[in-house]
Amino acid sequence: MCDRSHLSKQALDARARRAARRVGLTARRSRWRLDTIDNYGGYMLVDPSANITVYGSRWDLSAEDVIEFCK
Repeated sequence: MCDRSHLSKQALDARARRAARRVGLTARRSRWRLDTIDNYGGYMLVDPSANITVYGSRWDLSAEDVIEFCK
């Protein structure tokens, strides 16, 4: 696994979205900034054809999680 510590937040976001697109999913990022019971401010993977959550239903994925899941 390559070291992603040098990537900016925007670059990591773009990589996560591209990785999801490659496997036919959409990576959505929460816009909510405060931690709540069901929204941790991260990513959610959605199947766009059925509009259902595949992974990260509580917006609890990091960009690295999305990239790893989509490998």
